[in-house]
Amino acid sequence: MTSPSNDIGPFPSLIRLSLAASLGVLLLTACAQPPSYTPAQRTGMMPTPIDESSGLAVSRRDPGMLWTQNDSGGRAVLYAVEPNGARRGELHITKLAHHDWEDLASFELDGRAWLLIADVGDNSGNRTDCALYVIAEPDPAELSPLHATDASVAWQIPVRFPDGARDCEAVAVDARAGVIYLLAKRASPLGLYSLPLRPSNQIPPPAATLVAELPASLIPQPSTSQRMLPIPSGRYRSQPTGMDFAADGSAAVILTYGDVLLFRRQKKEPWKTALTREPVVLDPHRLLQAEGVAFGADNRTIHVSTEGENSAILRYKPEVKAASRLRLFSFSSRQ
Repeated sequence: MTSPSNDIGPFPSLIRLSLAASLGVLLLTACAQPPSYTPAQRTGMMPTPIDESSGLAVSRRDPGMLWTQNDSGGRAVLYAVEPNGARRGELHITKLAHHDWEDLASFELDGRAWLLIADVGDNSGNRTDCALYVIAEPDPAELSPLHATDASVAWQIPVRFPDGARDCEAVAVDARAGVIYLLAKRASPLGLYSLPLRPSNQIPPPAATLVAELPASLIPQPSTSQRMLPIPSGRYRSQPTGMDFAADGSAAVILTYGDVLLFRRQKKEPWKTALTREPVVLDPHRLLQAEGVAFGADNRTIHVSTEGENSAILRYKPEVKAASRLRLFSFSSRQ
């Protein structure tokens, strides 16, 4: 008698191929998911004389360098530092007053690197002279920790809000679209405004345009106990103090006194849509008065700074595990 055969035709091979294909799809989908982020890592501290870092921007000419500035009443100087706190130099802006510089942005336009100073702080809500100043970023080789390098304003953009004076500490630039975005600090819901990056000869200059309102529900709010603490990281922890756009347009980051909020952006999606979607809330920075935030040159790493002498410089790094998943997919597809 012929013994029964275990071979029941081609179905086992088809099943294996089907499972391998399904596994491959699942793994490729997993690999396409946005990376998660590590908890905040302290990389260094701000050197003297930086004692009120209220803005942060990555250099477009040296990916290992950051720019920052002191808060209101300081010298008209931008400071170049490394993430570990090493001083690279000072950029003295000639013929420019320092009223209340609250944010800083870097961008590339027409093949050149630029820095934008946001003199838009308005704690009392009565300023009529808020403005944005664009400076050509110098060659890093010209900088020295031993002496200041002079620079001048290339162009300035007056800031007027259509609904009255606004305190603003969060500014970001979309150089590809030629638009600057400003996020009001104390209003609820938070108003997102825009201005053209290029100056206008119109007199009086055009007011900023309200493009979106960010619902309070998108920003983590202080708890009952935190509301009792009259400090930035207490009752004011939901107020935005910094903002930046990834240079490739893939994401925006908003810094508040309490949190770091990452907003993913779909290709060619309007910023007003991306910024009204539920954000990814990163690990708390746990700083008393965080005010500076910037994407790194890789468009993923996030740097954070805070006010105070010898204050910390923090870094959030993406966790990418795609390599091991791709190896697993390769092994499975050969079975």
